[in-house]
Amino acid sequence: MEAARHGYRCVAGVDEAGRGPLAGPVVAAAVILPDGLILPRVDDSKKLSPELRDELFDIISAEALAVGVGFGDHELVDRINILQATLSAMRDAVLSLDRTPDFLLIDGISGIPMNIAQRTIKKGDSLSYSIAAASIIAKVTRDRLMVQYDALYPGYGFAAHKGYGAASHLAAIASLGPSPIHRRSFRGVKEHVASLPEAGLLAGDFGLFPGF
Repeated sequence: MEAARHGYRCVAGVDEAGRGPLAGPVVAAAVILPDGLILPRVDDSKKLSPELRDELFDIISAEALAVGVGFGDHELVDRINILQATLSAMRDAVLSLDRTPDFLLIDGISGIPMNIAQRTIKKGDSLSYSIAAASIIAKVTRDRLMVQYDALYPGYGFAAHKGYGAASHLAAIASLGPSPIHRRSFRGVKEHVASLPEAGLLAGDFGLFPGF
């Protein structure tokens, strides 16, 4: 690995899930894998079936040296915009690792505002094992959370579309109005915003992922 050739010994891959949805948080993950670990089925989470993602989630959680998760909830997204909320979640994911990396490999083109050497990689989740592993952790974490939200806010179909802008989701927003976890600054939601109470719910309220 190029980072190792430059003397770095603890490399974390970082990726996110949920930049595009109309509801729910953006979730980021950071993963440190052991040197030489081969996980042949690990790939960009978008290329994998939900069943395989769930299986790999457990394998990565067991085999990784460290896994961290960070959240940017709907209120943060509306307050500081989706890019900044994503970078905040990525920073929190790195800070939640139980060991400190000396180098970060980040999917995308935007660096994380923290004092750790780092490299951004376009389509990094298809090019780096650790970024791909982070993409799986982030995606499965977020999908499970949206299933919980579906039970809390029925009628929107969160368990099926996970908050993305499916036609059925847009129709539900138009019919029911936005739920408390909708991103009110996003097109498709802001047109229907009324005076609704804020839920004040964060991912941690569900207690889904102890230890992350």
